[in-house]
Amino acid sequence: MCPLKLTVLMSAMIITTANANGLEALSIDKAITLAIQNDPWLAGNKYRETAIRENSVAANTYPEPVVSVGVANLPVDGFVFNQEPMTQLKFGVSQMLPKGDSLAIRSQQLQQTAQQFPFQREDRIAQLRMTVSSLWFDVYRAQQSIQLIEQDRQLFAQLGEIAQVNYSSALGNVRQQDIVRAQLELSRLDDRLTGLRAQERQASALLMEWIVQPEQQWQLSQSLQVKLDENLNQITPIPEQTLNAIAINDQRLLGRLLQAHPSIMSIEQRISASDSSIELAKQDYQPQWGLNASYAYRADDSSGASRADFFSIGVTVQVPLFTSNKQDRQVSAAVNEKEAMKTDKLLMLRSMMYKLQSAYAEYQGLKERQQLYKNAILVQMREQAEASLTAYTNDDGDFAEVVRARIADLNARLDALNIQTNLLKARVQIQYFLTQSTIGLTSPMEQLP
Repeated sequence: MCPLKLTVLMSAMIITTANANGLEALSIDKAITLAIQNDPWLAGNKYRETAIRENSVAANTYPEPVVSVGVANLPVDGFVFNQEPMTQLKFGVSQMLPKGDSLAIRSQQLQQTAQQFPFQREDRIAQLRMTVSSLWFDVYRAQQSIQLIEQDRQLFAQLGEIAQVNYSSALGNVRQQDIVRAQLELSRLDDRLTGLRAQERQASALLMEWIVQPEQQWQLSQSLQVKLDENLNQITPIPEQTLNAIAINDQRLLGRLLQAHPSIMSIEQRISASDSSIELAKQDYQPQWGLNASYAYRADDSSGASRADFFSIGVTVQVPLFTSNKQDRQVSAAVNEKEAMKTDKLLMLRSMMYKLQSAYAEYQGLKERQQLYKNAILVQMREQAEASLTAYTNDDGDFAEVVRARIADLNARLDALNIQTNLLKARVQIQYFLTQSTIGLTSPMEQLP
């Protein structure tokens, strides 16, 4: 068996053994599931929704009645309760009534505001999928790059040993600079391995931030590496119909898709709540009524004759006569706030549309490069490396050319790996923009004739 094949076989055996003895494989789905389970933002968002829903119930309740107790017309010359006939011990109660339908509208407004939170959680989960997947791909790229370089390092080491033996025995066309060149390339490969291992640890640490509870992270401070499940077939592909719609810039379909995105649906709920805010502001044009009643107790006079007690009842009304600087302004402010939210929705839709087009352009470019590498560049680089090695083995080639060809082949495989991971990252970014809310909606794809 030739040295090259022997080295590749040994490297494959070493890598297989390392993976078998390593940590449990971490798939993308498992990483995303852990990130969702360990995300405190989702729990906090749920608490906020519950708080607003509780407030909506409280908002649809009449204000508490006011109870009063007092002494009226007590003479100051003796402070005797039964001295004067007008001295009274009064018990009163008053109740203010809400303006128009303000209580029901306020409760409805809070309910509509609370309905945006489930959409926010959907958007957060979609963002988690994109972020965790991208970090997973970073760790995957670092680990695969390390494997590729370690495989080639064994070959370079063996080539250097062969050159050293041939130089010592004066066999073949071997020069001292060839030996130095082999040692130099080994050192450079070691440097690249050091850098890649640092990148792997950094990417693993960023991934751990999302999938591990904060109180558990200190336990992993000395071992942040993860073993990844390399089966990339589990990643959900983008439907061809959707890709074609993006390619031809089908505004009708893309508009429907983006309108159903959770972040857009969240803004829609805020706009619905702003309609209630306008109606609530208009209720201030209504008069506010109040009811009051009181009972006044009078003591018997000094001769023992009984005195009649008093009962009073009344109605108060707050009449909005001067509305130009208050009610009119409040309604105008609510209307302008709604229009501002519509502008926010328009800006977000436009931003998402162009970001989707940008991600698709990157996706298409990477896909074309991947095909070029697969069908031409990798094949040609491998053939060039094998041809230079064959020529050198037959004393018809230069050792420096062998090294250059092997380095070029390694760089091409690393470039192909970068293209693969960047392509997958672009795909998960596209999938984020195409996320459809599942809260009481029909898929826009199903709405098409």
